[in-house]
Amino acid sequence: MSQGAADMMLRGRRGVGGRLPEQLPRRTVRENATSLASIPLFQGFSKRHLQRLAAQADELTFEPRDDIVEEGMLGETLFVVLSGKGKVTRGGRKVGQVLPGDFFGELSTLDGGPRSATVTAETPMRVLRLFRHTLVELLKDEPRLILKLLDGIVRRIREIERSS
Repeated sequence: MSQGAADMMLRGRRGVGGRLPEQLPRRTVRENATSLASIPLFQGFSKRHLQRLAAQADELTFEPRDDIVEEGMLGETLFVVLSGKGKVTRGGRKVGQVLPGDFFGELSTLDGGPRSATVTAETPMRVLRLFRHTLVELLKDEPRLILKLLDGIVRRIREIERSS
């Protein structure tokens, strides 16, 4: 099964329109850690743990109409929106949007499974990308974080249920 545009970049494959999203110069670890700290999934993580994740995260840009992730495609990355706006579609129907401070792709980051929705840039977008293998390595080294991550997942599910 093929990957979403940003995940294809991991394997050197071209995305929407045959081009890769632009990878910008690395942000500072502190900037990345601050962005990751805003994600409820990582709410119980210490600064040290967030900095470890942040050191391996990178920033990408997407143009309007670029698919960042595609519904049904396997994924391995979580994204934090730094700037811009994107629409979220499921089955071709718009079900939401993502704005700066929002995040998406957490389920695929945890299990490597298929994306539950497509996220398409509506304006130029900058996103922070975190890889599954980075999170898995941290959890292997720090197993007590699994409970904190589980708490974050439950918070996210409850948030989604409340907004439905």
